[in-house]
Amino acid sequence: MSGESVRKLAVLAAIWAALLLAPYWMPPLGGYTALGTRVLVLGLAAMSVNFLLGFTGVLSFGHAAYFGLGAYGAGLTLKFLAPSTPLSLLLGMLLGGVAGAILGALIVRRRGVYFAMVTIAFGQVFYYIAFQWSSLTGGDDGLRGFSRQPIDLGLFSINILSHANSFYYFVLFCFAIAVAVMGFILRSPFGRTMLAIRENERRARFLGIPVERHIWIAFTLSCFFMGFAGALYALVNNFADPRGLHYSQSGDFVMMAVMGGMRSFWGPLLGAAVFVVLQDYLSSVTVNWMSFVGLLFVLVVLFFPRGLLGVIRRKSEA
Repeated sequence: MSGESVRKLAVLAAIWAALLLAPYWMPPLGGYTALGTRVLVLGLAAMSVNFLLGFTGVLSFGHAAYFGLGAYGAGLTLKFLAPSTPLSLLLGMLLGGVAGAILGALIVRRRGVYFAMVTIAFGQVFYYIAFQWSSLTGGDDGLRGFSRQPIDLGLFSINILSHANSFYYFVLFCFAIAVAVMGFILRSPFGRTMLAIRENERRARFLGIPVERHIWIAFTLSCFFMGFAGALYALVNNFADPRGLHYSQSGDFVMMAVMGGMRSFWGPLLGAAVFVVLQDYLSSVTVNWMSFVGLLFVLVVLFFPRGLLGVIRRKSEA
């Protein structure tokens, strides 16, 4: 095994050790377990955006629509269909993913700013539907009246309600499954084709790669991951509202991905951690917290184009 492989394994082990032990090392540093849970969920959302942006080279500013659809799918399942946490996650993910597959087929031939603007337009359609359909979604007040349920495994059940730590590890388990699937896809021949399209779409087309089909599949998979993150977010808050579908939420996800390092696998998780922690701290100090986060984002883009994770890697290799 080469030194580079050993270094990668050591970094991977350090990341998972930090995530597994987060409920124990965060409180002494002034954090709390629920903050770690939000980092995991929003980190998964940022990684879903990065799956399309960082590894296929396609920018979507409307991905919050599928995040919000996942949240509403989970909430509506728990409220009207069945008090089942796994079913709510599954249906929330399906709602976001299927909506993404349908809309992706309509916009897959657009490129650049045209693709980004069309995704915003479709995302805002979902936002206004959720905002106006108050009899189902609760309108501006949001969807309430549901809560995450214990997971019944037959012989015993897992209560994810009673303690913040137990829910954190449930979310971490879901996060690990999603990340494993995402990593498997990126290491597959399809994942290598995504990278080829990102690097040079014209050359990939000359090689006979059906570019539009691959971008549509990548967009759809990204929406499934995003819908899953949205469903988890509904369980975190026991609440879903139209703001989760707004284009400003999409901007936050893109900011997390770029700030952490959009061409790296773990960069968006680091970006989400920085974003969420700064939001939590600065919002308790000033209502203009977004100005400070925006300034940090500008500084990272100007001076560290590979993101915060790129800076850490460069210093570790020096």
